[in-house]
Amino acid sequence: MIDSLFGAQRPASGAVSEETAFVLEADDVRLLTEVGFLAAASGDLARTRAIFTALQLARPGRAFPRIGLAVGLMNAGRASEAAHLLGESVGENAEEQTLLDAWRGLALQLAGHGAESRRVLEDAAQTGDTEGARLARGLLGQDDRMTVRDDDSELNGRN
Repeated sequence: MIDSLFGAQRPASGAVSEETAFVLEADDVRLLTEVGFLAAASGDLARTRAIFTALQLARPGRAFPRIGLAVGLMNAGRASEAAHLLGESVGENAEEQTLLDAWRGLALQLAGHGAESRRVLEDAAQTGDTEGARLARGLLGQDDRMTVRDDDSELNGRN
């Protein structure tokens, strides 16, 4: 099936098998990630799990496969399981870890663990200007682009 999606792959010289020689290119990973998030959004947990488990093998240490699976779990009403998955996940660097933590904060909130969610999000929000920190600040209502300021009279209904 993989051959039909991405073209036939020949084993690299010295490779044990076709499976060990198969390498996903960045465009292939991007496409599979998009399809995985479509499955997650529609609540198709079986396909979500299959796609993101495979992507986790292809890109160990990266946050996006675990986030994709967690989104699928949250959309299937299993936020506690998503929070647990993200809590056990370790990113390959601080930026990846902050992104995992921000999504864990969301999963905790959806699971009804408000105090723990807030603590996780506050910690993630303080890690600089990374995607994860911005997401955490947005979820906390601390992102200037996501909150209404008093001086925005049009936004506040005052003219």
